[in-house]
Formats: sequence, C-alpha cells, structure tokens
Amino acid sequence: MARNAALRKVDFDVYLITDRKLVQEATFFRRVEDALKSGIRAIQLREKDLKVKELTAYAEEVRKLTDRYGAKLFINDRVDVAIAVGADGVHLGKESIGATYVRRISSDLVVGISTHSLGEALDAQEQGADFITFGPVYETPSKIKYGAPVGLDGLRDAADKINIPLFALGGIDPSNIKNVRDAGATGVAMISAIFASDNINESTKEIMRLMK
Repeated sequence: MARNAALRKVDFDVYLITDRKLVQEATFFRRVEDALKSGIRAIQLREKDLKVKELTAYAEEVRKLTDRYGAKLFINDRVDVAIAVGADGVHLGKESIGATYVRRISSDLVVGISTHSLGEALDAQEQGADFITFGPVYETPSKIKYGAPVGLDGLRDAADKINIPLFALGGIDPSNIKNVRDAGATGVAMISAIFASDNINESTKEIMRLMK
C-alpha cells in the first residue's frame, strides 16, 4: 500500500492503548474521556482478559466516547466485536487472525498489526496492514516477553524499509518522543504514559504538543 493511501486512513499520530489493570477500574471511562478531551484521536481497546460479552459492553461505551470527540476506535484482536460496535478498525497480534482474512470479512476496517522485529514489520506490510506498532523501543515491564528492546537503531532501520505508518511502542514518554520521531516513527503508541498518569489532561496535552 502506498504511504499516502495509508495516511488517509491513519490520520492520527498518538495511539492510546488501554489497560484497565493499571488504574482503578471505576475510573476507566473517565480516563478515556479525559484523554479524548485533551486531543487523543485514536484508541485501541486492549482488554485481553475480558470475555466477549464484557468486552462488547466496554467497546460500546468507548465507541460512544470516541464518536463524541471525533476519534477512531480500534478493538484488539476481536473482529466480531469491532463490527458489532461499529469500530473503525482492529489491531492484530502474532496469534490473531491474519489481515488478509480480516479484509474478507470487512473491507472497511482499518487494520493495525503489532510487530517486534524488521521481519515482522515487513510481513505485516505484505499482509496489507494499514499501519504497524513497532517495539519495544525501550525497556518496559509490559513488553518484557517480547525480548530485548529494538532500540533507536532498530526503529530507524524499520522506518527506512517500510512505507506504511509506523508507531513506536514501548517505554515511550515525553522525554524520548523527539528521539523516536527523529528515527523515523510516524507516531507513538502509548499505554501508561497517558492512561496511568496522575493527570491525564496535562500529560496528554504535553504529548500532543511534542508531536507537533
């Protein structure tokens, strides 16, 4: 896919990924709305432990919020839930259904794919992903299972070799946003730097400012 075509679908540069285990569950939807109020325009609902009925209920509520603020909603892994709630897209992992099959189910869904090496990034592009997340760039507890960080050199190499939007993931915070952008990342994907922040409004606004 040509870069310009992909960018028409991927019209955001900060990709917020949820993790309700990082926060008091009662604050989940308020945190989502605070991030949206402060400028976030793409959210991936990534709550892998929820059963499909619970996940669908969460997705419906987040869909209402993203609609209210003109933002995109991506559902992790579950194409059925994404279609059921009218989400904009799905985000696929290593064990997910392939992007080719998603296209057969729905040609309208925007497809993101998680990648952790140059080989995986190239494969995702070949599958027809609209964008990828790539990392971990830096060490972070949530990504230990994916092995050693790819670092800025690995990020730079991937950014040079693929032509779809690439979102740097893993240990990204305001202190290193400039470095990952200079290395060629189209945008950044974040979990704790926003979602677990003591002040989501301030944190999000600072991140959005740094992305300009």
